[in-house]
Amino acid sequence: MAFQKAVKGTILVGGGALATVLGLSQFAHYRRKQMNMAYVKAADYISEPVNREPPSREAQLLTLQNTSEFDILVIGGGATGSGCALDAVTRGLKTALVERDDFSSGTSSRSTKLIHGGVRYLQKAIMKLDIEQYRMVKEALHERANLLEIAPHLSAPLPIMLPVYKWWQLPYYWVGIKLYDLVAGSNCLKSSYVLSKSRALEHFPMLQKDKLVGAIVYYDGQHNDARMNLAIALTAARYGAATANYMEVVSLLKKTDPQTGKVRVSGARCKDVLTGQEFDVRAKCVINATGPFTDSVRKMDDKDAAAICQPSAGVHIVMPGYYSPESMGLLDPATSDGRVIFFLPWQKMTIAGTTDTPTDVTHHPIPSEEDINFILNEVRNYLSCDVEVRRGDVLAAWSGIRPLVTDPKSADTQSISRNHVVDISESGLITIAGGKWTTYRSMAEDTINAAIKTHDLKAGPSRTVGLFLQGGKDWSPTLYIRLVQDYGLESEVAQHLAATYGDKAFEVAKMASVTGKRWPIVGVRLVSEFPYIEAEVKYGIKEYACTAVDMISRRTRLAFLNVQAAEEALPRIVELMGRELNWDDYKKQEQLETARKFLYYEMGYKSRSEQLTDRSEISLLPSDIDRYKKRFHKFDADQKGFITIVDVQRVLESINVQMDENTLHEILNEVDLNKNGQVELNEFLQLMSAIQKGRVSGSRLAILMKTAEENLDRRVPIPVDRSCGGL
Repeated sequence: MAFQKAVKGTILVGGGALATVLGLSQFAHYRRKQMNMAYVKAADYISEPVNREPPSREAQLLTLQNTSEFDILVIGGGATGSGCALDAVTRGLKTALVERDDFSSGTSSRSTKLIHGGVRYLQKAIMKLDIEQYRMVKEALHERANLLEIAPHLSAPLPIMLPVYKWWQLPYYWVGIKLYDLVAGSNCLKSSYVLSKSRALEHFPMLQKDKLVGAIVYYDGQHNDARMNLAIALTAARYGAATANYMEVVSLLKKTDPQTGKVRVSGARCKDVLTGQEFDVRAKCVINATGPFTDSVRKMDDKDAAAICQPSAGVHIVMPGYYSPESMGLLDPATSDGRVIFFLPWQKMTIAGTTDTPTDVTHHPIPSEEDINFILNEVRNYLSCDVEVRRGDVLAAWSGIRPLVTDPKSADTQSISRNHVVDISESGLITIAGGKWTTYRSMAEDTINAAIKTHDLKAGPSRTVGLFLQGGKDWSPTLYIRLVQDYGLESEVAQHLAATYGDKAFEVAKMASVTGKRWPIVGVRLVSEFPYIEAEVKYGIKEYACTAVDMISRRTRLAFLNVQAAEEALPRIVELMGRELNWDDYKKQEQLETARKFLYYEMGYKSRSEQLTDRSEISLLPSDIDRYKKRFHKFDADQKGFITIVDVQRVLESINVQMDENTLHEILNEVDLNKNGQVELNEFLQLMSAIQKGRVSGSRLAILMKTAEENLDRRVPIPVDRSCGGL
């Protein structure tokens, strides 16, 4: 079996090179020339998509079943697999793509949301004179620029601050960041710059002030990763690729080549996960683009195949937006154990991560409490002591499995590469593994080049440089204004639709329900604090959403932003999907339970909920206990030792506050640890103790009771008598 490694437009086979490694200046000139040629080809040869809209999933399944043989069958619907399908179909190859789960359901939706060249890889390239690392950064910077161009609605430049706490580090980091700009060349987003201590604190006021000497700001890109992945897959479908999610490959098909006598992979046996139906999809070439599951598909081909994937878990957490400025990220280049931590604004929230620990491959990675606390501790190190970093402020958390690639012949782990690898088996199965989100397009190009050469397919060069993804072509920064003016949407909702769907936002707006209010005229929200509207559920089905999990995690990003809000929106989402997809009551309940399980385990709800359990310790000062007991007894007027919905309603009515019974039930249920329909004094004290320790935040019951107590105290009659009897 040939072990092949892609090196920026060339392929090295075994130890022998098919192309000569160029010097730095020659290589840069070569790539500039190659890039310019690619843009010309993209402009001159790409025809319009064959479909105005992506065909329905049912139509795609029929195409998969009724096509006698495809040129290319891609297994895997992540960024790389979808990129392969788009690259192949735009070259005129008859293309199919199957994904066992949903598009971007794995690693591609669980990234740091950055489109970057890799500042730390450039540092390694310079320190170790490593030409390979340099080329990887150079390519990634080109791909960064291209991705920002072809999907402007889903991506944008983001300034990232690197705080400096030692004077000698200032020139050291400055030189490194300036080299990053230099390597980017014409693809540099904006020039980096140095900030004094006072200016750094103006831009990032929550930064740790002590010993800060200044900061350096550089630019990378940021994107909505799951939506970007979906845009790639939808674009491939519009150009004619037969793409289907929830299609599992159960085995590979093989046949003997009559000319050579060799056994060759000739397709795959596929199973519709939703219906259980199985059928064969035949193809001249099969591409394995399954990320962390790379080796499982390779072993379908050859059970003795050596592993080339070494998975690593990266955990991220989401915190409220007030933890970071709205348009400035932060990079900590040297955490306590040497890992790099990013702290970034995203979707009006703050993302912090990532960890990097060995893990087993699983379909359902779970963020651990240990990893969450590691990130929180690192965040505390570089935020001001005025900012209390609380465990209870973690609104969501997720773990993504990075498919790092290693040479199976190596005895150590030093061969692990952040670069990508193209591997061709004896039977012709082509595997693309490794790499990173930013370079998905060049990975796809290298893979299809290898497929064309290995299987003697008739196709031209790659045409995906400069090719707009769905929604990007007619998008403009002011598009949302037309949505407000033409449809009567809230400005925040219109901005969200434009930034999510690009020029397709008008189609979502046309589906929006009338609110019955003076303003907004249309656009009923799924949850009050997020701009997602009910029309997106209907439109999400057109984008191949098949389950409630698809909707809360990838068509919208609710699960990644706030697990409680996602759970709150679930019943309505299931109701809307059920109406469109004809689900019966059993199916609706099944979808609800599956989605809640997803939130509980994979999105950090379990870790969040465990911060308050019936075994939680009460760690309060005696004065605090007395204060909280008095507050509790204002509600427990009968001295029962517990409060119910009736007790809360009575107090609220006395201060002229109306709240419906279902909402009150939800509020009490968050604190009702033994689930007996009432909140005991001990449970209330456990809650207040957890709030003081920062393990719980945003408790609706605690805030409601404090507010009610303050209102009751204001209503106590003020004495008017004076000393000595008065008048």
